[in-house]
Amino acid sequence: MCTQQLMDDQQLVNLYIKGNEPALETLINRHKRRLFAYIQNIANNSELAEDVFQETFFKVINTLRKGQYNEEGKFLPWVERIAHNLLIDHFRKENRMPTISGGSNVDGEEFDIFDLIQEDKENVEQELTKKQMNKDLRKIVTKLPRDQREVLMMRHYYDMSFKEIAESTNVSINTALGRMRYALINLRRMIEENGLVLSV
Repeated sequence: MCTQQLMDDQQLVNLYIKGNEPALETLINRHKRRLFAYIQNIANNSELAEDVFQETFFKVINTLRKGQYNEEGKFLPWVERIAHNLLIDHFRKENRMPTISGGSNVDGEEFDIFDLIQEDKENVEQELTKKQMNKDLRKIVTKLPRDQREVLMMRHYYDMSFKEIAESTNVSINTALGRMRYALINLRRMIEENGLVLSV
């Protein structure tokens, strides 16, 4: 097992294809935390995230066993793409989009990447204003086209590079950059149209 820990993903994939079951366990353990966080950030639902996580690895195992894996050297982006497609399928069936959110702050209130105002000492009025701004911004973000919203979330919340975003969504880096650019343009336009002021 120690030897397997030192192997790269492709070596582990090759071992598993040859019948070495522990190689898959090593791969899953290596990437499960990041993959689950990736799924959870899009799903915004722990139960759904768990289901998609399980289904993702079910598909991974089936694909590897059938000898259909050919993403040499790109195991994690390939797995994330499977998860991404499963989530898209789910939201299409449900005919809804996930809301973008992070976790909870000390008060149990939702916070996310759009909590843009710095956590300086604020009086009660400033705190209420900030919460309203974040709520308004979240509402606007949900109106973005799905592809733009996904790139925005992956970049600013999950801190993924544009290369990683491109690989995960199976598009070119230029397409990912373009989606981000249009997302920001659309955000600015909607902020102006709604007369929002995003500063305290």
